[in-house]
Amino acid sequence: MPRGDKSAYTDKQKRKAQHIEENYESRGVPEDEAERRAWATVNKESGGGNKSGSGRGHPDTHESSEKGGRRGGAASASRSKEERSASAKKAAATRKRNRERTA
Repeated sequence: MPRGDKSAYTDKQKRKAQHIEENYESRGVPEDEAERRAWATVNKESGGGNKSGSGRGHPDTHESSEKGGRRGGAASASRSKEERSASAKKAAATRKRNRERTA
């Protein structure tokens, strides 16, 4: 099967990838990177394409989806308000600098 061919994926896997991709794009991730991440997530959770008997009967793990909920906020919770604020300012400056570079 050539790279990029999605014929081995079920409709449910395709829908899942589309939803994940849209979420990444809404958060500012470029379209091609969002698509790459979405399919990587689908592959990690379901073990790749499930048509033609490959992996049928194996339930999806949802590992990636659950990990996001557990990990959210853990890093920032252990840091002081000043550290978080400094980090946010640095990130904003980096985004501004990158925008100016590409414009």
